[in-house]
Amino acid sequence: MAKVQKVYTREFKEQAVHLAQTSGKPIAQVARELGISDTSIQVSNI
Repeated sequence: MAKVQKVYTREFKEQAVHLAQTSGKPIAQVARELGISDTSIQVSNI
């Protein structure tokens, strides 16, 4: 069975990274609140 990879818009990724950088919350918590994995934020070099 093929793995389905979610595709996020550039805008969503930029907002997620910005939120992680400015919220004062751990990356893992921000990711959970957005419904994504914490590695999705960490590897986003925007």
